Amino acid sequence: MAYIEKFLGRRVEVPEDRRYVVKQGLWAKVEGPEVRFGLTEPELVLAGGVNDLEWLVWEGEEVERGQSIAIAITGKIKYIDAPVAGVLRLNPGIKEAMALIAQDPYGEGWLFQINPGSGTEESLQALSPSEEYILSLQNSEGCKNPEGIKGGVSGICKAVYTGIKEQKF
Repeated sequence: MAYIEKFLGRRVEVPEDRRYVVKQGLWAKVEGPEVRFGLTEPELVLAGGVNDLEWLVWEGEEVERGQSIAIAITGKIKYIDAPVAGVLRLNPGIKEAMALIAQDPYGEGWLFQINPGSGTEESLQALSPSEEYILSLQNSEGCKNPEGIKGGVSGICKAVYTGIKEQKF
């Protein structure tokens, strides 16, 4: 297990036994013939958690790589695309227990599984190892603002945040 000690004021975990979809902040782990996916802890910290999740596809549907399969409602709207092609299986209890996504992101908080057929290992090779994912986080707001200062760390963000905070309504 790798850790980033100061990431927006928190310590976050990045398991080394998985592959990663860097642009989406997803982790991937082989579970038998399927590949299981979920949101990483750093992604959840950056997004401020997940408030709701809407599936754009059905259980058992054949999906293409890059196809939008879900919308996660965070501080923004985040489209989640299928990282690999194959038959989709959704986490059956996640809609009723959304808190699991943040409480146990690498365990019971997984989102979906895809069975890519005979190409499971080949599908994973297109994904990044943990070291590459951690490197990609170095340029994120989480590492640029290690203490989690409200209003961010750029001069413009600080000025706007301070100005809003000082206004009298």
